[in-house]
Amino acid sequence: MRIATFNINGVKARIEAVLAWLDESGPDVALMQELKSADEAFPREPFEDRGYRVETHGQKGFNGVAILSRLPLEDVARGLPGDPDDAQARWIEATVIGSRAVRVCCLYLPNGNPAPGPKFDYKLAWMARMRRRIAGLLALEMPVVCAGDYNVIPERLDAARPEAWTDDALFRPESRAAFRRLVHLGLTDAFRVFEPGPGHYSYWDYQAAAWERNDGIRIDHHLLSPQAADLLSGAWIEKERRGAEKPSDHVPVWIELED
Repeated sequence: MRIATFNINGVKARIEAVLAWLDESGPDVALMQELKSADEAFPREPFEDRGYRVETHGQKGFNGVAILSRLPLEDVARGLPGDPDDAQARWIEATVIGSRAVRVCCLYLPNGNPAPGPKFDYKLAWMARMRRRIAGLLALEMPVVCAGDYNVIPERLDAARPEAWTDDALFRPESRAAFRRLVHLGLTDAFRVFEPGPGHYSYWDYQAAAWERNDGIRIDHHLLSPQAADLLSGAWIEKERRGAEKPSDHVPVWIELED
């Protein structure tokens, strides 16, 4: 089972690029973030025509997450538990039924800037809620994959110029500590199993020729439960997608789980 996470930065603006990616790369499960589309406005048909079941949790003009799967989906749930007043569309989960059942969670974690401030407080509170939800999923003792745009640079080696991000919400000590608390639940950062060194990024800003200079950061992650980590056979970043026509500022990040 090949599972890709991809912040597409607007489904309407980039639908042709996303469809080309699906045609060329063909993930079994695609977890997409930043749809910027309400559910009723999401262009389902081109994805369904390619054999994908489409489940979205959308929001007009902002945020939005989706699970696309060529395999059956069960028990779809929308919204991160813990705050009934939170209207931001940042979390969707479902069970993918392949040769074994895998619970997948697609997330678009808050950016948090400017920090400090209310947006940063929301980010940290959201991460605390996420930790509680993942702890509940781990109690099921089944393969769980939590993937998406975490908006967190975990370590200095995850940025080409870490000094440029010192005061940014993506790299502040509080954000990194909250990320470590997630990992310390017993999760595995899938990409780092195969690529422990620097120079690997999943996001490049549109400004200042960041892509051309490889001035990137790694903020798109798959965190795996022990049962999912036992099945992990590969993880990689599809870096070349950033050079495609009308690209997102993120690229797809992949894992492969054994049957």
